[in-house]
Amino acid sequence: MSISAPASSAVSSASVSTASALSQRPWLVAIAGMIAMASAMGIGRFAFTPLLPMMLHDGTVTLTQGSWLAMSNYIGYFVGSLVCMALPWVAKGVVQRWHPARMVRWGLFFTAVLTAAIALQWPDAWASLRFVSGVASAVVFLNITLWCMSQLAHLGRPALGGLVFCGPGLGILVTGLATSGMVTAGWHAVSGWLVFALLAGLFWLLVLPVVRGALAPLPAAQPGAAVAPAAEGPLDRALLTAAYSFAGLGYIVTATYLPVIARGALPQGSVWPDLFWPMFGGGVALGAYLSTHMPMRWDRRKLLMAGYGTQALSIVISFVWPTPVGFALGSILLGLPFTTITFFALQEARRIWPAAISSFPGLLTAAYGLGQIVGPPMVAYMLAHTANTQTGFAYGLAVAAGALVLGMLLYAWMMVRHPQRSV
Repeated sequence: MSISAPASSAVSSASVSTASALSQRPWLVAIAGMIAMASAMGIGRFAFTPLLPMMLHDGTVTLTQGSWLAMSNYIGYFVGSLVCMALPWVAKGVVQRWHPARMVRWGLFFTAVLTAAIALQWPDAWASLRFVSGVASAVVFLNITLWCMSQLAHLGRPALGGLVFCGPGLGILVTGLATSGMVTAGWHAVSGWLVFALLAGLFWLLVLPVVRGALAPLPAAQPGAAVAPAAEGPLDRALLTAAYSFAGLGYIVTATYLPVIARGALPQGSVWPDLFWPMFGGGVALGAYLSTHMPMRWDRRKLLMAGYGTQALSIVISFVWPTPVGFALGSILLGLPFTTITFFALQEARRIWPAAISSFPGLLTAAYGLGQIVGPPMVAYMLAHTANTQTGFAYGLAVAAGALVLGMLLYAWMMVRHPQRSV
């Protein structure tokens, strides 16, 4: 016993030292964040999109049931965001014990378990499982963002935070292409869920040794970095929250229904509709990578306006050019600013309200989630109260584009109120 105890202590000490060393390497921090995002968002949230047609083909769900399963996940994401927003204010002790790194590790574990559980033939439990999966996705998304951005800022490499946001796009790309291969091979959806559960488990194991430790302290402002004038306050925070919620509405309507619109417009049996979702994911990853090369001195509100404009343009292109090329271009342009919008919005949130780096991002994510929840029922209402499906989709896409334009106007108002200055 006297020999084994020091050995155990040495192993434990070495493990802590290794974990600490890994978390001090900027590139490893960014890659770990990217993998965590790929699991929580690419699998936990978005793998359902390409697997739903397989579930419909297998007869395990109807289209109406599939819509409710998607809605359950959206609501769970919204609830998880609210919880993350409220905890720093109402349960500081819990936040101290369950710091962001620990929340991420457990959230990723539950993502893998819940993904595997969908493969079980418990259809009555699927809505609850998708709800909890949405909660886990929000918890991981917010906490890995907070931990990585804090750690990278502390290490002097804040721009690498953009790589973290490549994760959802890479997850979407991998699950989309894998699902296409499964369909070609004649697999059933249950096999797809099990494969993605194993992948989520692998991602969890890869993240474990890096994402450790409490939040790094905020560094002093760097020369050339944007700072918030003292006058910026509650109204500016409300404007940012509202503008960000419009991004949720604009994205969800288009991403949800663009594949359906494409299937209706293209010849029956065309292979193109199965490729538009992976194209969207590729655009997401590319846009997030490009964001790492955006100088910190650039006004994030202008970059957000550009992102919203790009997504609005993608809607227009897809609608007026209903061909494989048009839908492909629309899918890529829709994805290109998808996570960069989140990255820049969270940077802006950190700039104008640094004292609430834990709770304000939770509020923004909840607002974005609310936009997602509103979108599908709104389109369903339009489809039920218009002469034909094409007209209903046209109205829905017009509202989505209008929401994005309105968000751009709110950012313009923020810039007029408080032009950016640098230190």
